[in-house]
Amino acid sequence: MSKVRYSRRSLLKTGAAAVAATTLPAPMVWGQETKDITLRQFGTGVSNLNDVALKVKEDLGFNLEMTALDTDSVTQRAATQPNSFDIADIEYFICKKVWAAGNMQAMDTSRIAQYDNIAGTFRNGLLTPESTIAQGTAPHTVGFTTGVDGTKFVQEESGWMTLIPTIYNADTLGIRPDLIGRPINNWRELLNPEFKGKASILDISSIGIMDMALVVESMGDHMDWITTSP
Repeated sequence: MSKVRYSRRSLLKTGAAAVAATTLPAPMVWGQETKDITLRQFGTGVSNLNDVALKVKEDLGFNLEMTALDTDSVTQRAATQPNSFDIADIEYFICKKVWAAGNMQAMDTSRIAQYDNIAGTFRNGLLTPESTIAQGTAPHTVGFTTGVDGTKFVQEESGWMTLIPTIYNADTLGIRPDLIGRPINNWRELLNPEFKGKASILDISSIGIMDMALVVESMGDHMDWITTSP
């Protein structure tokens, strides 16, 4: 039996989608041929978990070198340093900032074994047929592109997916009902004088501004200023 040699690039081109979906088989010959390959991944701290790298090594045979950065640094590296990484673990809301640079390739959905099980929120914007499509950069609006090297997003399931959703993070408000003593049911409570000096928004501006937009909307004010102000 002839041996197949794998480079980092060939491994990415033939297995990236399957690896992300955790369905790539790991026969003995695969482990032998990939044991000296290292793929460089970067993302935020919430997703760069040592246990993931250990499991990749155990199941797939190659090494995963993980680098944890803050959101702004992730954005900068993805857009300006394409030779510094093999896998970019980015967040949906920064796709518009980085994808147009042409540094990343989309994934062929026909090779993602669990594609049909990805929630509709990420595919067409609807969790259920009756759902309301989210405001802002809804994942499905940046989830698909025109082709493997496409730099423009399309609004339908094109067969070329930009990201595979893996982590649902909780970056929004934490509420302490045990200290407040009553239910909190509206975003406008964030600016209630009752909580002056006791409430704050997240210090990641790209996320904190979304919380404040929800506060403004909850207060009944018009939101045009968010999108029309210079």
